[in-house]
Amino acid sequence: MENVDFELRGEYVALCDLLKIAGVVTSGGEGKARVDAGGVMVDGQPESRRTAKIHAGQVVECDGVRIAVR
Repeated sequence: MENVDFELRGEYVALCDLLKIAGVVTSGGEGKARVDAGGVMVDGQPESRRTAKIHAGQVVECDGVRIAVR
């Protein structure tokens, strides 16, 4: 599994935006599709909300990539 550290610049980032910014997907639409398909985990739990607010300290996993939000 590839590990990516993501430095948060505000209070939170929307899940589908994080997937795009971190390079897991190539577009926002692809990020939304991944979430809709059930392929995204947040802190070890499946996440189905496209715009779930991801805060510092959380870990997102998708397509073999682990994103640690700092």
